[in-house]
Amino acid sequence: MSRWHDVMDSPVGPLTITMSADGVTGVFFAKHRHPVDPALLGDRDSDGATDVRAQLEEYFDGDRREFDLPLAPEGTEFQLAVWDALLRIPYGQTAGYGELAAWIGKPTASRAVGAANGRNPISIIVPCHRVIGASGDLTGYGGGLERKRTLLDLEQRAGRLF
Repeated sequence: MSRWHDVMDSPVGPLTITMSADGVTGVFFAKHRHPVDPALLGDRDSDGATDVRAQLEEYFDGDRREFDLPLAPEGTEFQLAVWDALLRIPYGQTAGYGELAAWIGKPTASRAVGAANGRNPISIIVPCHRVIGASGDLTGYGGGLERKRTLLDLEQRAGRLF
């Protein structure tokens, strides 16, 4: 399978975007808890990630609430179900692990949902940053809690502008 990547600057630091012919396979922060396997990067190709870069820039500018990109994450059937459920969390809002577990028909699987959420390879676009603990506290995030807070704050501020 043909793969390529690009790196872009953002308000939360450099982002590595990975792509295949099927779509976006990853968006990774510098020092990501589960970094991209270098063998999956392919060649660097800025032209191949133009749409992804543009939509991420619009998101960071507060002008985009939803992404319109082909996504091609690689994971288990359970992980794919969790990552799909993440896409249902509205911009500027949050959901708990228990809610996600119920959405995928596994109401007692909140811990497994948390593990799958932590393995989401397409940060920001698949909004794992919108998942919080049952108490309402911010919980772990592959890019770090500071980035999670920054993304949630960005959405709260931008949401007031619409």
